[in-house]
Amino acid sequence: MTATLVVGIDGGGTGNRALAHARKLAKLIGDCEIVVAFVIEWSPFSFHSAEENAVRHKRREEEISAAKARIVEPALETLRQAGFAARGVVRHGNVADCLNDIAVEEGADQIVVARSSDGGFAARVFGSVTASLVMTAAVPVTVVG
Repeated sequence: MTATLVVGIDGGGTGNRALAHARKLAKLIGDCEIVVAFVIEWSPFSFHSAEENAVRHKRREEEISAAKARIVEPALETLRQAGFAARGVVRHGNVADCLNDIAVEEGADQIVVARSSDGGFAARVFGSVTASLVMTAAVPVTVVG
């Protein structure tokens, strides 16, 4: 039976550390698939007109496409070149909730994330998000320093 690891990346150095650790785990496990997940923080709790919602939906789709091309696909290419089975997922929403949802949907055995980020948006995302994820995840969470 294939094991599945979900790796939350942030597009920076901490995401690279989480990916490196996932590679080590996958190598130890043997039959393992790595699901690379990038979450664009987004709240559905704002009210807009129909026109604003249409623009927001279009912008959301553009952000997902850009994240796949600029962040997820390069990570997947690196993993595949090293011989790992890998797929990517990009979502909008609460980061901890989305990572947990992805893990449940994928039947993952573990989530791998970084403890803290290099700064900016990523610091906000992988600071309190990591704590929230550890407290609420449906599967074990490995936090990489």
